[in-house]
Amino acid sequence: MRKLLIHIFFLLSIPALAQTGTLRGTVTTSDGKPAEFVNVVLERTGRGATVDQAGNYTIAKIPAGSYTLVASFTGLVTQKKPVAIAAGESLTIDFTLAEDDQQLQEVIVRSSANRVTDKGGEMVARMPITNLQNPQAFNVVGKELMKQQNVVAITDAFKNAPGVVATLYPSGGIGALSRGFSTGIDARNGLQTTSGRGSADIANIERIEFIKGPSGTLFGAGISSFGGVVNLVTKKPFETFKGSVDLSVGSFGLGRISADVNTPLNADRSLLLRVNTAVQRQDSYNERGFYNSAMFAPSLLYKASDRLSVLVDAEIYSVNSVRPTYVRIAPDAGIRSYADIPLAYKKSLLENDLDAQTNTAKLFAEARYRLNGGWTSTTNFSYVNEATERSYQDYPVWISPDEVTVDVSRYGPVSNTYMNLQQNFNGTFLTGPLKHTVLAGANVTQYTGRGQSGSTGIIRTLNVKNGNLPKINRILVDSALVPGTMLNWGRSSTITYGAYAADVISLNDRLYAMLSLRYEYLEDKSMGPWSTPYTQRSLSPKLGLVYQLVKDKVSLFANYMNGYQNYPSIVQPDGSTLQVKPIYAIQYEGGVKAELFDKKINTTLSYYYIDIDNAVRYGSNSFAFQDGKQVSKGIEWDFTANPAQGLTMTLGYGYNNNRILGAENLDRNISGNSPQHVANYWVNYQFQSGALRNFGLGAGGNYVSDAYFDDANLFLLPSYHVVNASAFYENNNMRIGFKLNNIGDQKSWGYWGAPNPTRNFVANVILKF
Repeated sequence: MRKLLIHIFFLLSIPALAQTGTLRGTVTTSDGKPAEFVNVVLERTGRGATVDQAGNYTIAKIPAGSYTLVASFTGLVTQKKPVAIAAGESLTIDFTLAEDDQQLQEVIVRSSANRVTDKGGEMVARMPITNLQNPQAFNVVGKELMKQQNVVAITDAFKNAPGVVATLYPSGGIGALSRGFSTGIDARNGLQTTSGRGSADIANIERIEFIKGPSGTLFGAGISSFGGVVNLVTKKPFETFKGSVDLSVGSFGLGRISADVNTPLNADRSLLLRVNTAVQRQDSYNERGFYNSAMFAPSLLYKASDRLSVLVDAEIYSVNSVRPTYVRIAPDAGIRSYADIPLAYKKSLLENDLDAQTNTAKLFAEARYRLNGGWTSTTNFSYVNEATERSYQDYPVWISPDEVTVDVSRYGPVSNTYMNLQQNFNGTFLTGPLKHTVLAGANVTQYTGRGQSGSTGIIRTLNVKNGNLPKINRILVDSALVPGTMLNWGRSSTITYGAYAADVISLNDRLYAMLSLRYEYLEDKSMGPWSTPYTQRSLSPKLGLVYQLVKDKVSLFANYMNGYQNYPSIVQPDGSTLQVKPIYAIQYEGGVKAELFDKKINTTLSYYYIDIDNAVRYGSNSFAFQDGKQVSKGIEWDFTANPAQGLTMTLGYGYNNNRILGAENLDRNISGNSPQHVANYWVNYQFQSGALRNFGLGAGGNYVSDAYFDDANLFLLPSYHVVNASAFYENNNMRIGFKLNNIGDQKSWGYWGAPNPTRNFVANVILKF
């Protein structure tokens, strides 16, 4: 069996290069979390290390001999392990530390309050480097912050990322605006996924990573946009029995129940199971609209040996809902702001039976093997299918201050499937005085899609002054979609091959250089009315430099990054074909990061400049040209802190100036849906003693400045400032929370011109066991 596993998981033997021995490993708490700040020392030697944010430690240059390795921290049960190390040897020793019940009566260890400042995790750079060693800005929204804010919609969690504005697609999916560009939620545990039509549920999310800027080098064109990557990290099994049940109720008929149960399945805790599930029912602030969903997500971890672990997880998600309206305004309508649209904010032109049904199935498998010499082989496979049985989507166009035309499209059945196979090798080695932290990997992604759609055209023209507006329903729409109006899209089919490598070189104990490169080859074999099969090759570099002004506390960083989008050929109005080259975006970024006061404060300030010099644009004659230029530049600042026990703060600000250059009639215009100022803030405090012990309060909000709906800068999406507040009680057995959102009942409009929710509340009870 061992020989078989060796062949399956590409076991290699890499000789140690050091002349002395090295100890490394991970330290976790009993709930499976990284045990940051734990001290790992060789007893009676003075040699040791402190566990980092990702739960890792390394003790290098250890003279050969026998020792006792000790892991300790206040509130955790100290563990000791004997070790014997030889010259040139690298050993991996892991610890799982249980809570010390006696000490926990007085001391909160690794409390949830500290976790809002945690930026640990290997998925951001796909290698085990710390935030202060990473020459790139990124943000993390973890489950603790989501719990503080009683988040039930995943897009509400996005509002905690600086410079990010959540979006809802008319197709039913979710996305984010970042650095002036639309970014889909196309990464799940670092692999390609999709949420273009089916969204995602918060119940199975451990953390959300916002990796800023063009990130094609490590993630590829299918996952990243020029604004960055949004990666959903799901919950994983751990070694103790633990669980919770969450019941939430709220405005607009909200009823939601979710559960999270983790348990070992055998005596030696080598087989672990975790199940997350949720059911939600909710109407809308508008007279039309509802969102009903169900999610089931089991996850199984098998620790086959001290070297090999296999993780398998699945997620089934079903949504029946009404899609967001895509509201447009005709150039000569006499309306210039979405605030001036004459339809009442809570009124609708359509009935609830124009709905959508989408089912999503996701499967993920990972085999991780620790090779000799401290290297790790990670093999990942994922399968994602998003299937829409039907989706009615409406497109009102205001043609005057009183009149609106309405056309409705029906999509479905539509099916999109992604299969990913990815192999990574991570390790470290020395070349003279230089330490290299290396990633080498390759991936294959196959996408297939089928679908059909049809449009009614203008089904009605309505005058809002007439009072009682006849609502458009499914019977009317289906009668207009007569046989022959539904267009079959054919079969979409692409396969993408990628190979990449990254090397973080420790030039000394404060200076780090990152060198990265990705090659990607895409082959499109689609067949259908819009298909133009093509192949494209892309080469994407990434360079970075980090200097720690104060060792492990303050870093200066700079990077050169590259992103790209593969683009099919375009058939011109005269029948000719424009062979579009991959569209590249180049980013220059620099800034400062700080982790201060035992990492109770974590902050990043960065400046970025993103340049696209071969964007596709369309002239007034509808011909396409690949000579466009776009520049997006700005500043981002994020600040998270745990300045006192029980007190957490999250602050963020983003300034973005995203302009189109050189395009006909658009030169110097601000790119559509690019607000220049975005701010977020949240403060949460839980009383630690006295009569109010375990009670807490939270307050915060979001500000988004004016933005233009369109590149022509004709129509304004007004600015808004939404303020929220919460109150809660939490102990080891339960949590009771209440949150009031949009206290000022602000009206606002999103990316596609659809109104956002009015004032609402969420109340919940969480039972822990």
